Amino acid sequence: MQIAIDLPDDFVAFQAEPALRQEISTSYALWLFQHGRVTLAKAAQLACLDLYDFMVVCKANRVPVIDISRSGLLDELGSLSAA
Repeated sequence: MQIAIDLPDDFVAFQAEPALRQEISTSYALWLFQHGRVTLAKAAQLACLDLYDFMVVCKANRVPVIDISRSGLLDELGSLSAA
């Protein structure tokens, strides 16, 4: 699917079209992932980035890629050491 967005010329004058497309795709993918609408892998695919590079974007934007509480993590670690 392709979606057209009208942007003022002065808004896009400082960026080349490919860079602007990448920035918009990455921002939307990040938003979708942050709000739990897509998986990490799907968000990376939407952003046209490999998984590692998308994780770097998440880190730069303070979006956690692992959704687990401290107590949940400690429980997991405890179950590993008990095994």
